Amino acid sequence: MEAPQKRCRKSVVWEHFHLETPNKVRCMYCDRQLAYFNNTSSMMRHLRSTHPAILQCAEDGNIPPVPRPATDTAGPSKQGRQRELDEALVDMVVKDLQPFTIVEDEGFMAFVNKLDPSYVLPSRKALKTMVTERYNISKEKTMEDLKKADFVSLTADMWSSINMDGYLGVTCHYITPEAKLATVVLGVRRFYQTHTAQHLMEAKALLMAEWGITTKVQCMVTDNASNMILSAQLLNLRHVPCFAHNLNLIVKKALDQTPLINEIRQKARKIVGLFRSSCKAKDKLVEMQGLMGRPALKLMQEVDTRWNSTYDMLQRLYEQREPVGAALSNLNSDTAPLTSFEYNIIQESLSLLQPFKLATTELSEEQRVSASKLIPLYRMLQHKLSQKKGQSAQESTAQLGTHLQEGLHSRCGGYESFRALALATLLDPRFKNVGFGNPAKAQEAEKQITLECASLMRSNTATPEPQSTSGPSSTTTSTTETQDSFMGTF
Repeated sequence: MEAPQKRCRKSVVWEHFHLETPNKVRCMYCDRQLAYFNNTSSMMRHLRSTHPAILQCAEDGNIPPVPRPATDTAGPSKQGRQRELDEALVDMVVKDLQPFTIVEDEGFMAFVNKLDPSYVLPSRKALKTMVTERYNISKEKTMEDLKKADFVSLTADMWSSINMDGYLGVTCHYITPEAKLATVVLGVRRFYQTHTAQHLMEAKALLMAEWGITTKVQCMVTDNASNMILSAQLLNLRHVPCFAHNLNLIVKKALDQTPLINEIRQKARKIVGLFRSSCKAKDKLVEMQGLMGRPALKLMQEVDTRWNSTYDMLQRLYEQREPVGAALSNLNSDTAPLTSFEYNIIQESLSLLQPFKLATTELSEEQRVSASKLIPLYRMLQHKLSQKKGQSAQESTAQLGTHLQEGLHSRCGGYESFRALALATLLDPRFKNVGFGNPAKAQEAEKQITLECASLMRSNTATPEPQSTSGPSSTTTSTTETQDSFMGTF
């Protein structure tokens, strides 16, 4: 490796390091290996923190004799402390999403110096190298874990940044040998091409090949965008529509189709906008909340892309209706308060929308597999809507309930015929065939499971008859009811 070393010797640090590989160098004094990416900042930093006397000689133009590797002017304890703090710094940057330039901030440098004056902060470039090395190590470990997984599933999404730059994110989900659900982000990358299905397919195929999972992907979950669906088809992957995205579309459309509730929403948005944009209005609201013994909670504004933000806005406004009304009456504003009738409409609407809110929350956790929940969640939403719609005293909320039922049936009515979802529900011990609304679909799923089991039992001369799965045991039902009030319907 001497030839590459001589070719790169423009800095004095090369008098103190051997180039072991194209990306690794070794210190002649303490035998420590460092990553090398065509710059000498990490080597210079190592000399500055661990061998300061050697560096001083080098800067003075004197090349000291190379001591034996065991000799280290800083001592092994200081070396270990330096490495320990380096690792902690990398952890902070990664976990808190800090910029590499933090090591150049005067306040941060002074703070670190107070904590440990002997610690030498890395340069910005050296920190970037350290983070890159950490990423490579983590990626190698994750790829080893993915090799042990027989099957994986993917979720993919596209969005635009505040600067209208397109991004593609792909996440992989798999079961570890310890039977635990694991999730890893394969990549979040700037998407420069037009968002066609062909370009999306090529980008996803590259990620799958890079991580070595091309033959392991069983399905891909995306929103209902035509280019996303077609890209999964081009990859010959089973496509599963995102249930949470469907719920968002169902609720947004139902709200838009109900004129009176839509008017109340617009009025609520104007009220919330006043208290969020005016310091005087905000202070008056806090004053009224204090006089009425209410917590000083801010009003929440609706976001067009998330229906649950509409729920949160109306719920907070309903909870704070008295201090909000009092604050508006003390302000010189043309913003009209909501009437008691409108608040009654909001209360009934919140009751109808609460099951959708709970379903969205249920699907948002990442600790348990969610595919087996979709059919039961769909059934429960049907049940809750029918129940709550019958309790609606106002025509507009009954109309909202009808629109929600229609949207739910239109977008999710075919879930029991979806093979992957049906089998997942049948195999979940919490649901089995009780999770189905149509007994014929449950029987069809049982037959499919039997056929798959038979194909895996080729060594047997005969396939045993499947036992009846008339429903989960009483123990399973009671456990479900006690653990999850939303699932308690079962």
